[in-house]
Amino acid sequence: MKQLTKAEEEIMQALWKLQMANVKTIIDILPEPKPAYNTVSTIVRILETKGFVDYEKQGKGHVYFPLVAKEAYSNQSINKLVDNYFQGSFKSMVSFFVQKNDVDVKDIETLIDEINKNK
Repeated sequence: MKQLTKAEEEIMQALWKLQMANVKTIIDILPEPKPAYNTVSTIVRILETKGFVDYEKQGKGHVYFPLVAKEAYSNQSINKLVDNYFQGSFKSMVSFFVQKNDVDVKDIETLIDEINKNK
């Protein structure tokens, strides 16, 4: 799966939230300052080329929908982060975040409980 640019990821976040939308609807939920219509339209076509988005014809326009699930992309992105910055070790990543972000021990215990429930 290809990596997305920041702009592409922002459009995908909107589509994951909306599930199906035309360019105008995508722009409506983006934060200020809103990008130009042509910019969003171009990014959506790039996402289509990358295999992240497809469309259905609706009147004179298109309604776009995601082909890649948010969870699948998130999983791939996290794995890439772990591989590139933590030598493939989730333990190293968690240790880094605990040390650098002042994570509370209770939060870690809650996380461990959730992991054990999902096993």
